Amino acid sequence: MNDFINKIVELFGTPEYIDSLLHGFLLTIQIAYFAIIIGILLGTIIALIDTAKPSKWLTVPKFICKVYTTIIRGTPMALQLFIMFFIIFAIKGFPSIITAIIAFGLNSAAYTAEVIRGGILSVDQGQVEAGLALGLKRRTIFFKIVTPQAIKNIIPALGNEIITVIKETAIVSMVGMYDLNMAAKDIGSGQNMASYIVPMFVAALFYLTLIYLISFIVKQIEKSLRKSDSRMANE
Repeated sequence: MNDFINKIVELFGTPEYIDSLLHGFLLTIQIAYFAIIIGILLGTIIALIDTAKPSKWLTVPKFICKVYTTIIRGTPMALQLFIMFFIIFAIKGFPSIITAIIAFGLNSAAYTAEVIRGGILSVDQGQVEAGLALGLKRRTIFFKIVTPQAIKNIIPALGNEIITVIKETAIVSMVGMYDLNMAAKDIGSGQNMASYIVPMFVAALFYLTLIYLISFIVKQIEKSLRKSDSRMANE
């Protein structure tokens, strides 16, 4: 136990080790941040197409979205990452971080689309019918009635998806990228540390801290929305 503690002290007391971990952690955050943005934007578009009223203009887009979500959700993230790196973007000099962001963004979009679609469909159809009976346009009903309720419903699931993306970025070390996971491996293989236990433990603390922060923010948003509902009910 004393040796374990001494190794932790040594790690945090060695600038080279801390620089490596921070460099890897920064790459992890960059990939996750931009992938989540892509996932939310593309996922929203897919969900809107999927839940839109059937028409001849949307037949092909709906089919494409269905095939896309089925393939992405039905294949491993690691396989998708390998395909992106060694087939689709196997271009000399192409930035690996861009490839990783696209891979994780496209993967996240498929799951986010299902989360948003579920949130939209969870809104009572009777409210839509009541809006139509009052003479409101479908666009007005969607943005004024459906969207606010759908957002409240999807916050927990969307938070879980964000956390999943952050944790999944650890596999980029499999394609040679120097993320937090790779930094821990690098430190553990050094002569001074000569053990993977301590750097992996510290890397886990980095992940836990970030994920706890995300979870805290999501819970605060949920509380804020519940308070808003309570105020509206009292009024």
